[in-house]
Amino acid sequence: MPYLKKLFRPFVQTFPYSEKKVKIGIIKVYDERGIPLKQTKPLYGGQAVIEGVMFGGRHFTVTAVRKKDGEMEFYRLSREQKPIFQKIKNIPLLRGIAAIIIATATGSKHLQFSSDLYESNWEKDMDDEAPKKETKKWTMALNAAIVGILSFLFAKFVFTLVPVFLAEFTRPIFPGDLTQIFIEGMFKLLLLLAYIHFISLTPLVKKVLQYHGAEHKVINAFENGLDLTVENVQSQSRLHYRCGSSFLLFTVIVGIFVYMFVPVHPLWLRVVNRIALIPVVLGLSFEMLQITNKLRTVPILKYLGYPGLWLQLLTTKEPSDDQVEVAIASFNELLRLEMMEEKRLKEQKIV
Repeated sequence: MPYLKKLFRPFVQTFPYSEKKVKIGIIKVYDERGIPLKQTKPLYGGQAVIEGVMFGGRHFTVTAVRKKDGEMEFYRLSREQKPIFQKIKNIPLLRGIAAIIIATATGSKHLQFSSDLYESNWEKDMDDEAPKKETKKWTMALNAAIVGILSFLFAKFVFTLVPVFLAEFTRPIFPGDLTQIFIEGMFKLLLLLAYIHFISLTPLVKKVLQYHGAEHKVINAFENGLDLTVENVQSQSRLHYRCGSSFLLFTVIVGIFVYMFVPVHPLWLRVVNRIALIPVVLGLSFEMLQITNKLRTVPILKYLGYPGLWLQLLTTKEPSDDQVEVAIASFNELLRLEMMEEKRLKEQKIV
């Protein structure tokens, strides 16, 4: 199936990391007529993976992973521009759900790559088994995307329904509907915090959280117009307004207000409306995340995003210089690919 191969084909290359400064500029974007759009610094996102960092731009996503021998291996994936998602991204609520699905599917592929690299010795028989491994990577990338989405949905169901039953147990003590909603939200928050705390105690997850901090530091350095050197990046905050951790907290807060408009008993109806409202809560939480990011420079209103930043104190840790080097390498490679693609599109428009 050549179409699927073109769609999901990753570009994997191994070469040692060499520290060099990359000039950070503004990428020019053109509309269908070849007219330059408003010049603004593009927004980039990313996520931590095992022993590495993934960054995503307009056209590509790139992961850099540090191997045991000190070299870095890169995973490059081109973004598919589906027309339906291009239309949905301008529709409030729906654009949030679409963004979550795309981010989860794409992130799962990169996480699968880092996990496989972590568990196996990729240097052995690389040349002899290249065709076989390439086919295998296609299958794993597609499977990882599907599993990632299903895992997200399962986790969302668990974190949504378990607090419902816990709150229901307290009904003899707190029978009020409004009180039940707040208690449900409290249990959901406690469940989230406990989960993050206990998984962060494992050495592997702790390193992932350090790479998460490195990802935020690189984004902050870029958005503040600094050259991407280890020293500059390390001077930045490991917290960021657009982080998915903030999104998780917003789902708890937004859920409390949304649930006020639906009945909380009988129990079966409470369970049904919680499941039915998952897309609504996700969509509204995404909009809240975007709003707080836009208001982060506005006095007083910037504090709306502080609860999400506080949660990031658990979901990120201070990275080492070596981990920051990996994040810088990943981001620089993304910038290189993005600029090459924008140049190609510009030349294509001219022709």
